[in-house]
Amino acid sequence: MSQPEGRAVPFYCPYCGDEDLAPEAEPAGAWKCESCLRVFTVRLVGLALGGNGEP
Repeated sequence: MSQPEGRAVPFYCPYCGDEDLAPEAEPAGAWKCESCLRVFTVRLVGLALGGNGEP
């Protein structure tokens, strides 16, 4: 599997755990699991900062 430009590569499907993933055109940055046929995206929400909110 080649990595498309600007897209993080997940190692497995978050739904079924299979590793047979392929890039999907829509929505942008999506992946399709060839095993369970689900299409999903992986998105970074932010960093979890400890205690006082400073890095």
